[in-house]
Formats: sequence, structure tokens, C-alpha cells
Amino acid sequence: MATFWSLLVPFVAQAEIVSLFDTNTFLQDRRALIPASAPTESQTQEPRRVASLFAGQAGGSLFAPWPDRTVAKDTPFLLGPDASVAERIRHLIGQAESRHQGYNAVQHGAKRLPPARPTEMTLAEIYQWISDTPGQPHAIGRYQFIPVTLKRLVIKTGTDLQQVFSPRLQDRLADVLLVEAGLHTFGMGKIGREKFMNNLAGIWAGLPTSNGKSYYHGFAGNRATMTWDRFDQEMARIFPG
Repeated sequence: MATFWSLLVPFVAQAEIVSLFDTNTFLQDRRALIPASAPTESQTQEPRRVASLFAGQAGGSLFAPWPDRTVAKDTPFLLGPDASVAERIRHLIGQAESRHQGYNAVQHGAKRLPPARPTEMTLAEIYQWISDTPGQPHAIGRYQFIPVTLKRLVIKTGTDLQQVFSPRLQDRLADVLLVEAGLHTFGMGKIGREKFMNNLAGIWAGLPTSNGKSYYHGFAGNRATMTWDRFDQEMARIFPG
């Protein structure tokens, strides 16, 4: 059976990239949006230092050209026996955020939908849709990127606006967020699994925190779409031992 460390490569090899961005910048983006019911520091056992939604990291192999690879279908999300740690975590996040629509998901509160399937649109076209439809939610894609953080991620990764919002690109941006959530520090034993899970829940509203609720419970209709027990069981399968 593959060990945690063998599955974590190449993430561990790039652990030094964590320090490249200031996490406080990302926290500021959604500080005003965190509801009063968010878990306290005592509930998470140590001060929360999670990023705002879809904040990223840059540098290293995460931003090198990706080789051609098979991308999981939208529905259902299928994983083979050789799936990486990142793929398995992304699969779980997809189950919480966009179970049925996958990479083409658009936040259900959006009354004016994009003119095409998100995976067939360029980033520039998605930006134009956001600009043309003010006053509604714009979370988009398998990982429900919101505008302010999607745009920042695009800048930080140097992604061209003419690039299509493909499954590959969405996965690539999500991998950045896994680093921000503490994948490396967890892999090095500096934080525990519960802390890492709470960090993930601080990024993705569909995931529960250790109190059983979404970190953004009650804000804009957000709620956890799975129980903490299921979240914990699935993560234990990814990180046994």
C-alpha cells in the first residue's frame, strides 16, 4: 500500500513555497463575510490561520506546464487506484461543493447564468459574465471559485485570461488552495488532521468544521453538505495511520 509520503510527492518537494504569500492578505478578503456562528479559536484548538476562499500559493512545480492526463468525469467523479493525495482531496471537495454539475457548476442563486458551459468559456468571458450580472452570486466551477479570489489566483499564477476554464485549470487552482490550507505542514506533522480539515472547511463552505457546521453557516445560504463524521472517515482513508 502506498504510504502517505509517497502519495504526497511532489507536494512535499515544494514545501518551501508556502511562505511566498502573506496569508493575512487572503484573510482580509472575506473577513467581513464570516458569520457570527463561525467556530472560535478554542473550538479549533489553535488560532485559525486559514486563507479566504480560494486564496493561493505560487511557485515551484505547481505552476509548471502540466502533462496530459486523464481528468475525472463531471458526474460521477471516478478515482482510480493510483489517484494522488490531491486528487482524492479534490474529489471529496467536489462532492461537497458541486456534486451533480461538477466542473460546470454555477452557484444556485445566480439568476443570470453564463452564456455557455463554464468549461467552454475563457477566463476573460467568465470575467465579462461577472461584470454583466451584478448583484447575484458568481461562484463557479467544481470548486465554486468566487470572483475576488478567482481573479487573484489568476494573477498569482500568471494564467492568461484567454485560457479556457477547463477541468485541468480548475484542478490546478484547487491544488494551490490545498497548499494554502496546510497540506505541506500537515504532511510534515506540524498540524494534525483535524486542524487541516478545519482549514479546508475555512476555504470550502460545503465542508463541515469540527462543530458540524459550515464555517460560513447561514451566510448567503451556505451550509455543510456532509457530516463531520463522513468528512473524518473520508480523510482517514486518504491519510491512514
